[in-house]
Parts: sequence; C-alpha cells; structure tokens
Amino acid sequence: MFTVKAFTFSPVQENTYILYNEQKKAFIIDPGCYFEEERDELASFLKQTELQPIQLLNTHCHLDHVFGNKWIYETYGLELHLHANEKQVLDFAPAGGLMWNLPFDNYNGPLHWLKEDDEIEMGDDKLTVLFTPGHAPGHVCFYCKAQNFVIGGDVLFRESIGRTDLPGGNHQTLLNSIRTQLFVLPDETIVYSGHGPATTIGYEKRNNPFLV
Repeated sequence: MFTVKAFTFSPVQENTYILYNEQKKAFIIDPGCYFEEERDELASFLKQTELQPIQLLNTHCHLDHVFGNKWIYETYGLELHLHANEKQVLDFAPAGGLMWNLPFDNYNGPLHWLKEDDEIEMGDDKLTVLFTPGHAPGHVCFYCKAQNFVIGGDVLFRESIGRTDLPGGNHQTLLNSIRTQLFVLPDETIVYSGHGPATTIGYEKRNNPFLV
C-alpha cells in the first residue's frame, strides 16, 4: 500500500510528492525543492524513514516542478521519467527560471518516456499513467485505482484548473482532459494537486466553476 507524503517547496509553493510502501521503496514525483534547506528537508525525511528512492517521475516539466530533478539524479542516481511531449518544456525551464528570477541548473541525464496507460509498479502496488494535456503538452497524472487517489500535477485544483496561457497550453484541451480522464474516476478519488490542498473528483464535479 502506498503512503503519500507531500512537501510544499519554492516561492511558487509547489507540491512535491513521495509515494512509498511497506518495503521502504519510494517514488519521487515533481521535486520542486529550490533552496538548499528544502533539499535538506526532503533528504532528511528519506533518511529518517529509511526509504530507498527507486524512481523519479514528472507530471510535467514547468520550472517549479523540475527544480530538484538534477539534485535527485546526483544524490540518488534516479533517471527522469516523463512524457515525450514534455522534452521541449523541460529544455525551456531554465529560461523560465530566469524570467521568474529563479535561476537553476537543469537535469541533463537520461530520459525515459512515459506513455498513456503505462503501469508503474512498486512491489504489489502500481500507478497508471493518464495522459492529460492542456496545461502542458505532455502532462500526465498518476492514478492508483486500488487506493482511490491520483497525483494530478497542475490539471485540476480545488475549485480551479491549471493555467493554459503558457507555451503548449490549450484551454479546451485541458477541459477535455479533465472530463475524459479524471471525471470518469470514482467520485471518492482523492486528487493530490501540484499546488494547494487535496480535493476529490466528486467535489470538483459539484463545485468547480470551470466545469460545472
């Protein structure tokens, strides 16, 4: 069974997630740790809980979700898994960092492509890759059917949705992704978003002003 641990990092207040199981294995998703003390916080948690990180995953590659990719690679030897359509977004991220006055060193290690319906396994537990473009051209979510949760990145927030005015974004594409990939999940499914508090599919169906 997965345990979900969230950290909120950087001036952009991005949610970084660690998913781990009883065998002390861990996935690191969207490491947004920008400052050294944030990297120390993440490393301390992994050490104190005796976790072994085994995979680095990005829902998408906007700068606030990739600040820590290079550090994770250098510290734990994890190569990056992402959708192929996010390669251009990853390449642009440092330029975006300069625009935000948040310079950083980008990940430049090997890339592994995620595809829709891929299953990412950790022992008996697994995540399914949902392809959810609109906020970013290769955005994916990670769905755990057995435990009714999804790591949603910046697709769906509590009473809001991801912005679509960045390169590769498209408002109608995003709405379609939410309706065809997320709103088909059970209402009790918890959505762990890339910013802000968690929500549920049912709550957003009833209350999200962009979708009701």
